[in-house]
Amino acid sequence: MKKLLTVFIILIFSVTVFAGDAARKGTAGAEQLLIPVGARSIATVGAFNSHFTGVESIYYNPGGLDRMKGTEAMFNTMQYIADINISYFAIATKLGIGSIGLTYKSIDFGDIPVTTNLNPDGTGQTFSPNYFVLGLTYSTMITDRVSAGANLSLINETIMNTGANGWAIDFGVQYRFAPNFSLGVAVKNIGGNMRYTGEDLKVKTEVPSAALGSGLGVYEVDTESFQIPSYFDLSLGYTFDFNKENRLSIAGVFRNNNTIENELKFGLELQFLNVLSLRGGYNFMTENASTSIYNWALGAGVNFNIAESFDLMFDYAYRNVENFSANHVFTLVLGFH
Repeated sequence: MKKLLTVFIILIFSVTVFAGDAARKGTAGAEQLLIPVGARSIATVGAFNSHFTGVESIYYNPGGLDRMKGTEAMFNTMQYIADINISYFAIATKLGIGSIGLTYKSIDFGDIPVTTNLNPDGTGQTFSPNYFVLGLTYSTMITDRVSAGANLSLINETIMNTGANGWAIDFGVQYRFAPNFSLGVAVKNIGGNMRYTGEDLKVKTEVPSAALGSGLGVYEVDTESFQIPSYFDLSLGYTFDFNKENRLSIAGVFRNNNTIENELKFGLELQFLNVLSLRGGYNFMTENASTSIYNWALGAGVNFNIAESFDLMFDYAYRNVENFSANHVFTLVLGFH
């Protein structure tokens, strides 16, 4: 078992060589992969990579999934920028030999007017891009202190009759030094290049030097392939227990990006009576000590133990965004154990 853990950790750190190539900054697409989910995590700017478990951990560190008690489901909606809405659903269950989860994230852009060269003010028609990510996650406890997991995502981006498809793999490990002290390592979005193709890239035009009346020729615009935005997270988290019902958790993450500057994230969560939680976080870029456009966030949540085997959690997050309206995130988590 220790050999398996060693091989897995070596794999994680080897992949970070790919994830941290500074020469590729600003060259990636599929930015939908970077849109976070879960009000609890967003309120703490994703700093609890090492601490959060169950269905909430799938997006940030799949290694935490198998630490849940039974079956969990998450429903999440975000009011993003420019009237764009993000929807996310996840469900996961324990199998006895680990845990498995399914996730689906989609983006609603609303209706966009169709414009052409002949009708720059619009044709009267509208279209709506279709972006989604479908994921399958597996996680298992390697020892009583170490859990590991992986996630496979299928990516689709469709704009009218043009689209691109791709895939991505995430790896994650959580290690508990003690019940209250944790380390998390995650590598996200390791995958192949994507490229747009489709009928809308075919253009009819007159063929140079062709005889009059010979008709129009058709050529297809050749699009460039693009990489997906991978990154590596290293996080630490600690919980101070005041008593059995009240506690303070703090966490920090260093993120090594391949598309933008590296980031440092810090978050905290204060829990009262095992019911009410207050959260906050701050995120800034490591180069020139500048702040991210998503620089700080706040949130709150309530946790209800409806029955001995059923929990209900409702969370809200407010994420500040420079130059745009703030993001509002609402999440409902159901736990069956």
